[in-house]
Amino acid sequence: MIRVALVDDQALMRAGFRALLDAEDGIEVVGEAADGERGVELVRAQVPDIALIDVQMPVMTGIEATRRIAADPELSGVRVVILTNYGLDEYVFEALRAGASGFLLKDTEPADLLQAIEVVARGEALLSPAVTRTLIGEFVSRPPDRSTAPGLECLTRREREVTALAARGLTNEEIAEHMVISPLTAKTHISRAMTKLGARDRAQLVVFAYESGLVTARGS
Repeated sequence: MIRVALVDDQALMRAGFRALLDAEDGIEVVGEAADGERGVELVRAQVPDIALIDVQMPVMTGIEATRRIAADPELSGVRVVILTNYGLDEYVFEALRAGASGFLLKDTEPADLLQAIEVVARGEALLSPAVTRTLIGEFVSRPPDRSTAPGLECLTRREREVTALAARGLTNEEIAEHMVISPLTAKTHISRAMTKLGARDRAQLVVFAYESGLVTARGS
């Protein structure tokens, strides 16, 4: 059973998501909250598998709520998916940096929402290579922010290489082909890099790679 918490200041939006999710076998909505502060309280009380959190809310934003959830060791198993009306905007980037596992547009198709919940529940980031490339194109033209980026000195040469390839939007299979290694070995390198950098998932690893300057936008 996948346990989901809904955090959105629009009652109609919460009702729509709940109706959709409650109709699915294997998914349980464990609670709702109308602002970020109550959302964090809900997540701490219920410890759901997934928290669907609106990016813009009163009292506390979805970004700050995500940051607090990600920073709580007792909530390390909770995956945050940001809900937004605007697609790839600055709010989404900040949310990924704060620890979100991905994002969804509020007008996403019901089937896509259900699939997304299953993907995140498996521990995967809700960023396909295609979306990763879009994210890169949208945000990495800015100079790297080394003041907030983690140090990459802890990574081995191979881990840096796979991190850079992942930041370019390559899948594990594509990384393996590029480096002439097995997909399992590529996945292992990615996992070790995430652990060393404290990245919750692949999405945050991509953010770290660009903010540290390990990878820069082509032509920048």
